[in-house]
Parts: sequence; C-alpha cells; structure tokens
Amino acid sequence: MEAARPTAELPTLDELYRTNRLHMVRLALLLVDDVATAEDVVQDAFAGVVKAWDRLETEAAMRAYLRTCVVNASRSVLRRRRTARSYVPPLSPTAPGADEAAVLSEEHREVITALGSLPQRQREILVLRYWSSLTEAEVAETLGISPGTVKSSSSRGLAALRLAMAVRPHG
Repeated sequence: MEAARPTAELPTLDELYRTNRLHMVRLALLLVDDVATAEDVVQDAFAGVVKAWDRLETEAAMRAYLRTCVVNASRSVLRRRRTARSYVPPLSPTAPGADEAAVLSEEHREVITALGSLPQRQREILVLRYWSSLTEAEVAETLGISPGTVKSSSSRGLAALRLAMAVRPHG
C-alpha cells in the first residue's frame, strides 16, 4: 500500500506511527484517564489511517486525521462508560498501577483530576489547544465546531480549571 505513494516526502505508515504514537497516547490518556484504554484508542486510530491512507495526501492531513480519530474514539469510550455506569453500580476506585504512577507526577495527576471534572467539550478543547498546541482553527476543525466556540469554551474551561486547582488540597 505504501509503495503506491507517488511522493517520497510523505512518511511511511511505520514512520508516522513512530513519530506520532506517543503523542496520540498522551492525548487519549488526557481524555479517557486510563493508559490501557488510551493505547487501544490510538491503535484503532492508526487502523483508521490505514483505511483512509489513499485519501490522506499530506503529512499534516495524516496527523489531523489521527487526532480526529483519537478524539472521536475517546468520546465513544466515555459514552460507553456512562452507559455502563447507568446500569451497574460504580465500582470503588482502584489504586493506580505502577506504570501509571511512573507516567505521571503528582502535579500532573492533580491537573488530570481537575480536567476530569470539566464538561467533555471543555476538556477536549483544553487538551487539544494547550497540550497538543493546536491553533483555535485546528481545534475547531478537529472537533467540528466553530473557532468562536473554541475560544469561549476554552475561556470557561480555563476559569473552571483554575478554580478546581485552587480549592484542591496540595499534600
């Protein structure tokens, strides 16, 4: 499939995977708050890239497609979780695994906890805008919303995040 590409400057699927996998896993982790699920989401996103390979004509289009797949798959995961929780009593929280503790420092866990308290749209916008360093236009394109919605939701989300972090006890 990759050999059929006419331009040499485009990355191969292996190169795209090596250069973007970790960033996409971190993006998914911030949205779904679970390393294993984040990795599954990213694998599914790369499978989607394979299916759309012939339509993706630039490296930027490939990365944008990956981001969109990760965000959409994360939304689906969260929807399934909400549905499952509505039928099954929530389980008591388990202690984070050793790999999760190694990935995130205490401060990062506090930020992720505060992010988790935000509405889904605000969380997605803040993660894409400030963690992924996307422009407002790129966030709007990824989420299928207007740049004005990105700007206003970002402002409200940052205010809520500041408030959540200010009232959180630090140990």
